[in-house]
Amino acid sequence: MRQAGRWDPEFMKLRGGRDFYEFSESPDAAAEASLLPRRFGVDAIILFYDITTLAVAMGMQFTLEPNRGPVPARPVRSESDAAALVARPVPDRFGHVLELLRIVRRELAGTLPVLVFASAPFTLASYCVGTGKDVSRTLEFIRDQPKTWSLLSDRITEATVNFVAELCRAGADAYQLFDSWAGDLPRADYETWSHRYQREIFAARTGTPSILFVRECPYLDLMAESGAGMISLGTSHDLAAARARWPDLSFQGNVDHDLLARGTPGEVRAATEACLRQGGGRRHVLNLNHGVDRTTPVENFVEFVRMARAARADDATNSPERAKP
Repeated sequence: MRQAGRWDPEFMKLRGGRDFYEFSESPDAAAEASLLPRRFGVDAIILFYDITTLAVAMGMQFTLEPNRGPVPARPVRSESDAAALVARPVPDRFGHVLELLRIVRRELAGTLPVLVFASAPFTLASYCVGTGKDVSRTLEFIRDQPKTWSLLSDRITEATVNFVAELCRAGADAYQLFDSWAGDLPRADYETWSHRYQREIFAARTGTPSILFVRECPYLDLMAESGAGMISLGTSHDLAAARARWPDLSFQGNVDHDLLARGTPGEVRAATEACLRQGGGRRHVLNLNHGVDRTTPVENFVEFVRMARAARADDATNSPERAKP
């Protein structure tokens, strides 16, 4: 759940004011950024690129604007615009991500797993039409142009399946599907414009460990039916109850990222301990409910990771079998 690194002073030094897309499309720079969290003792490395990377490979261009996020140079406005996007971009179109994966895997030499990610169609399509996080505006677009939205969603779905498949063939250990803004949809719209596309993507990639993230999604039952092997929980979810209801699923979460940004190390410690108790040491990856806020003090992130490592060490001491990967 690490954001692009804006909270990390070492990342800001590394980026040095360079344009986000210019920086992220340099495999060497992106590899260095990807590996920065290793110094904290994290348990996996997430490749550094953006959820719009695939849309760029499909034929769009974006700029990253402060307080707005990715903004398309030419938003999708019609069926012909959607049809012009490449549904199965050849690997060369995202070759910098494949090269990034190669460099990171070489540097890690098997010491840590590597995670990749993609945006689910609802969220990526929202950026393609220029509405971004504003779900009410996105719904207006869908009501006005349902055929355009459907075609755009279908093309993104096909491209996502292909993109994830290429990265997994190249050595990624797991992938996460982000549908960040879909949790703000009414349930019927979530089922129509989000859930069914998630299911299609996960069904196409059954052989690779998969994670679904929908920010504070109220439809945990639908997330559990998505086909993902692991579900990300928000602060509104009860981790222990979710584990009891869905014994065949794994969960990640769900320490409040706002607490990490604004709390004290002691408060972070208490919240992390509570989360670990609910997780029970089974089918749970300690994580946040959302990405690391840009204002997060480094010492709070350090404390969060330290607690995870301490819990793992306790497990190894108390039950050697339980601590095995």
